[in-house]
Amino acid sequence: MESKKSILVVYHSQGGTMERMAHRFARGAAREENIAVILKKAADADLDDLLHCNAIAIGTPEYFGTMAGMVKDFFDRTYEAAQERTIGLPFVIFVCAGNDGRGAITQIERLAAGYKWHKVQEHFRVVGAPTEEQLADLEELGQTLAAGVDFGIF
Repeated sequence: MESKKSILVVYHSQGGTMERMAHRFARGAAREENIAVILKKAADADLDDLLHCNAIAIGTPEYFGTMAGMVKDFFDRTYEAAQERTIGLPFVIFVCAGNDGRGAITQIERLAAGYKWHKVQEHFRVVGAPTEEQLADLEELGQTLAAGVDFGIF
């Protein structure tokens, strides 16, 4: 039996907002029946998860203009071993911010450039508490990424 392609959804959440967003993204991605979704908090995600996924989605709140420290920790723990082994990995970022969110996106894009990952969709940014419409858009983003991976577009 052929194994499914997978999307790794890595996130950090303290207050629950990003966790809710990550679950909505994952729910959308799971609509594609040929895609397995691995949803993990950044503290629990590891090198093996990264090396065995076909795409990655990174969700972070923005703290003081930067990504969450636990998301940075995930990159720190995986970079040396994964850098040359994940070249071209499709990725997308989703951020929830109190003010702007662009700082966290910029930081993650810099790290993704070090891995030589491939941005496949516009990153998703929410300022303030996400509305139901924004959560639905995030769910659609998850499904779009999954469909692209399934069909070999990404």
